[in-house]
Amino acid sequence: MTLIIIHYHFRPGGIRRVIELATPHLLRTLPSVSSVVLLSGEANDARWNKNFSGLLAPIRPQFITAPEFGYLSEQRRSPALVRRRLVRQFAELFMETDRKDCLVWAHNLGIGRNPILSEELARACEAHQVRLLSHHHDWWFDNRWGRWPQIRQAGYPNLNAIAQAIFPAHPTIRHATINQEDASVLAPRLKATIGWLPNPASRQAASPKARGLKARQWLQQELGTKNAPIWILPCRLLRRKNIAEALLLTRWLRPEAWLVTTGGVSSADERPYYRKLEQAARQNGWRLQLGVLQGDETHKPSVPELLAVSEAVLLTSIQEGFGLPYLEAAAAARPLIARQLPNIAPDLAQFGFHFPQSYSEILVTPELFDFQAEQARQRKLFSRWRRALPNNFRSLVGTPALLQADAPIAGIPFSRLTLTAQLEVLRVPAAESWALCAPLNPFLAKWRQRAAHHKLQVTRWPRTADHWLSGANYARRFALLAAAARSQKAPRATQLQAGLVQKKLCTANLYPLLWTTES
Repeated sequence: MTLIIIHYHFRPGGIRRVIELATPHLLRTLPSVSSVVLLSGEANDARWNKNFSGLLAPIRPQFITAPEFGYLSEQRRSPALVRRRLVRQFAELFMETDRKDCLVWAHNLGIGRNPILSEELARACEAHQVRLLSHHHDWWFDNRWGRWPQIRQAGYPNLNAIAQAIFPAHPTIRHATINQEDASVLAPRLKATIGWLPNPASRQAASPKARGLKARQWLQQELGTKNAPIWILPCRLLRRKNIAEALLLTRWLRPEAWLVTTGGVSSADERPYYRKLEQAARQNGWRLQLGVLQGDETHKPSVPELLAVSEAVLLTSIQEGFGLPYLEAAAAARPLIARQLPNIAPDLAQFGFHFPQSYSEILVTPELFDFQAEQARQRKLFSRWRRALPNNFRSLVGTPALLQADAPIAGIPFSRLTLTAQLEVLRVPAAESWALCAPLNPFLAKWRQRAAHHKLQVTRWPRTADHWLSGANYARRFALLAAAARSQKAPRATQLQAGLVQKKLCTANLYPLLWTTES
């Protein structure tokens, strides 16, 4: 059997990590696999290719790169030409070596980055009777409504068309989600053909001292410092990572520390956010280093190595499908300061994790920014964002938190501000903003004391997590889902999509950072 792995790209990030952790276990659980093919829209990092090949030995994976597998927004070809090239690629792929016994593991088709890829892959799998496991990490309608015009331009003029591309009614397709909340919405209609596949993770062996010393020296050289403590935010430069909140926490809890993010900008949509944040940090002299691992990875430490030499790890995301850094911090035995995300907190609790430094929101006083200007800004951005939604969904939208207030309130969630207002808060001297906001966040005083004395608490890796997150158990669940029998009556794709959308548009999921690429 041939295992075909498809993703738009293999840039550093959670999906690439899942693939490299899970694939060796899939080969042990599916002993009939004799070859592995990776398809992507851009050339991979050479070192990653080499390391991944080593993990699969003696099987030597084949890497195929073609632009039409990548994001449509990063291609200059017309949608019609992209479609013709994909049809030809899949015909060659499935006919070239008589791959009738074949399994396709496709990632993030539901994010809408290339719905033509989603549609033509499903058609090709049906035509050649190839099993397809569509693995959903994110959704195009989950605070990514800016993609709706791009989806329409790609040839999907209405909600039914894009739903059919994501949830095609073909008997060869199975779907997987990375959290139980999404799986529970889809399960009543998809029955046995939907499964929950929590990302694999494990306690990592400690790196040799030499590698740890080398990683520390490399990082200190990048920062131009030898003694300053280093706090790590393991993420790509995405608005949903809410990086300004991590910087605020670092400045309050450990003023002498550097905040370092690992990945770089992964798409053109995120460049304005990066530029605005980077420029503010440079102008104000904040101890912030963005994207230390972006670019060529050949002579750089790995993310686990950087976590191991950090004083603390942060996770301030306002939106995650799974939240791998929660587990990576525990695996590295590093203290974690993290937001509680309602869609994944129950899963983490089921795995057995307890996070002693977790919080729901960081509250700030309106004295730190221009409240009236921010409210007017949000009203304008929200109105524009709502008008851009498909007509059918506008009535489902809640009211943003800040627009519910007739006058300034004592404590406003920092995460519910635009980047413009977040930067206003950060420009206030840290000692001054701390004095004003500490009473609003009483738990932070204890964390600040712990941080000053190097006593931030580490999350214990529970035994139950090994059951849920081991590569072997992941592979078994994967194999059972791939082999599941399909129900005779295929559900309507529009109903599947609408069930998920309703959850994504409630007030709790409305964040100004995600309404526009520039906030």
